[in-house]
Amino acid sequence: MTKALVKHFHSWGYQAFKYLIYGLLAYNILLFFQEESLASEVIFVNGFSLTSIIEAFSSTIDTAAWVILLLLFELETYVLEDEKIHGATRWSLHGVRVFCYLFILYAFYGYCTKLGLLSGFAPTAISDLCNLDGKWQYMSSLNEYVQITQQNCQGLASTGGMFSHPEISVLSNRDDLFATKGLAWVDVINAGAWLFVVLMLELDVRIQLGHIHNNFWSRYSHVIKGAVYLVLLAAAIFWGFEGDFIDFWDAFLWLVAFFLIELNVFEWQAETAQQEPEVTTK
Repeated sequence: MTKALVKHFHSWGYQAFKYLIYGLLAYNILLFFQEESLASEVIFVNGFSLTSIIEAFSSTIDTAAWVILLLLFELETYVLEDEKIHGATRWSLHGVRVFCYLFILYAFYGYCTKLGLLSGFAPTAISDLCNLDGKWQYMSSLNEYVQITQQNCQGLASTGGMFSHPEISVLSNRDDLFATKGLAWVDVINAGAWLFVVLMLELDVRIQLGHIHNNFWSRYSHVIKGAVYLVLLAAAIFWGFEGDFIDFWDAFLWLVAFFLIELNVFEWQAETAQQEPEVTTK
């Protein structure tokens, strides 16, 4: 049984659903860009450097790199025949993959720097928000800022104390700052877990293309993958309860998308099992 034959077992409806998920993920790039563009106008009022662009648009860059990487996995695990993944095709796939991984790792660094930025908030003596000039912003959540004006200053005041950052004109109260830090931590944990996911999928693909059977990975891969995907599911549920719809929707779509890739790998393994015996390694 070849990949081409396996494809016939999938109805057009399944294929349409799969590529609809991929398309929605691509659309999320635009949603994250719109959200982070507004936030960057507050944080980077003095302009951008290369480092600050990564920090400001970490979600946008991360999502774009992941979409490309997802399509590469789709090509390797479903679209392309095994015998075609060699030579120029193989090196082209590897080249684009390395490029994506560099951005994914840098985006992970961006999530960490956002967390570091939030750690810089400290209690401030500012209590009367109505006496502030028009340069101050209020941070209500991650990447969400409100201009402090005479119309909303009293509503933004908090009896729990205010916090400010020494490098930017941003205020937040204790509860909103705590919730924002929680979202930032979930971003870091979620991004780290996804790095483990692609590492595991890379291992699956290399084992399949190399016709290698690894006893340890065959026995424990499902357990390891299950634990990592549970972390990702917990992050999605957290975003759902926190009311951050874009992050929740994005996380849900990615779980569905990589579940579909896992199905590709499962079918690929079943196909390989019907062919010649594999070389066994410890």
